[in-house]
Amino acid sequence: MKRYGFQRYRVLLMLIMMMFVLGGCGNAGTPSTPAPSAQPTGQTAQPVKIGILPIEDNLPFYVADKDGLFKQAGVSVELVPFPSAVERDSALQAGQIDGEVADLVAVGLLKKGGTDVKVASIGLGATPKEGRFAILSSPKSSIRQASELKDVEIGVSLNSIIDYVTDQMLHDVGVPDQEIKKLSVPKMPVRVDLLLSDQLKAACLPDPLATLAAAKGAHVLVDDTYRNISQTVLLFRKAAIDKNLTRLQAVVKVYGQAGQALSQNPGKYRDLFIEKAQVPAPIKDTYQAPTFAKLQLPTEDEVNSVMQWMVSKKLLTNPYAYQDLVDNRLLPQA
Repeated sequence: MKRYGFQRYRVLLMLIMMMFVLGGCGNAGTPSTPAPSAQPTGQTAQPVKIGILPIEDNLPFYVADKDGLFKQAGVSVELVPFPSAVERDSALQAGQIDGEVADLVAVGLLKKGGTDVKVASIGLGATPKEGRFAILSSPKSSIRQASELKDVEIGVSLNSIIDYVTDQMLHDVGVPDQEIKKLSVPKMPVRVDLLLSDQLKAACLPDPLATLAAAKGAHVLVDDTYRNISQTVLLFRKAAIDKNLTRLQAVVKVYGQAGQALSQNPGKYRDLFIEKAQVPAPIKDTYQAPTFAKLQLPTEDEVNSVMQWMVSKKLLTNPYAYQDLVDNRLLPQA
């Protein structure tokens, strides 16, 4: 009986000590352990990530970065370079970037592929003089008129904005669909080389490559400066807009401010332009920087024309409505 009483006493004593120790640990840990939902103080927002190609349409982003305009607007922006549009668009689809400057054909294809995107503004192309495309014949070719391109293979990037522009310009000079022949040459430097070596009789090129080809003897048959055929557009993933509307509004506003700064004082940014747009050496002293119109959305007619063309090429089953593709909340409010 005495042994049993002693054992019971030891058990009770151990339980009391354990309660004391555990209670002390709990009190010591409570002040330094945040609740599961607490956020670290001073945490900075992730930067808005913009996919960038070495083309002149992206120049306002480089100007804004150089002049510290994003910082002044209170928004952090990371410019993410890509070597090709395919890799840039893949990153957008994977959610690795928030936005990019592309074109309306790309907008339709991204949406068809399951990435909901919205156009915030035109980049280049608010006027016919912005963002020129041209169809040229090779230096040794006897072709001097676009109407002479019936059944002549034209080097293009198929199912792209260049494909669309080529059709529009040839339709305008009376070449019917069944007489328009194209050869897929997706890489533009290769297309230039084939044209200049007479391995292609004709090709469609954007500036500055169109200007380069002409300087090397190719013949400009038609360009799109006579009417507004194409636009590049600043676009964002809808998921990014829903999450960061205010920050993306600031990004769009700065893009517009930088575009105006570049247009009003091109000499100030000449070296930046030559470097970032990769202007070819033979024309770097004469090729002019583009001018950017004030921020604005493409018109319904411009969007609908591209959508109908995509349906005719079986790139889309049905055209997307204008409201499906644009978001006017991203434009600066007057």
